[in-house]
Amino acid sequence: MGDGDHRTARDVTVRGAVQGVGFRFRCSQEAERLGVFGWVRNEADRSVAGHFEGTTEAVEALVEWCRNGPSHADVEKVESEAAVPSGARTFNAK
Repeated sequence: MGDGDHRTARDVTVRGAVQGVGFRFRCSQEAERLGVFGWVRNEADRSVAGHFEGTTEAVEALVEWCRNGPSHADVEKVESEAAVPSGARTFNAK
């Protein structure tokens, strides 16, 4: 994605049995495959939160991936809202 390309961002919260099942690791792999930047982390309430940046198509594809997650996850709900891009150039599992 060049400097002139439009970047979109979404803040995401994934609820269900999503911690301890490789969700952050696999999400990081999927983000790299799609060319999405940002982060994903476990939250105290047992959800997983993330901030995704990239092309609209790539970000929406990662949000859609979160609806199922890795094979051992049991996703109950994905909340996603528009966010302000931060200019992230990597994707980190925190």
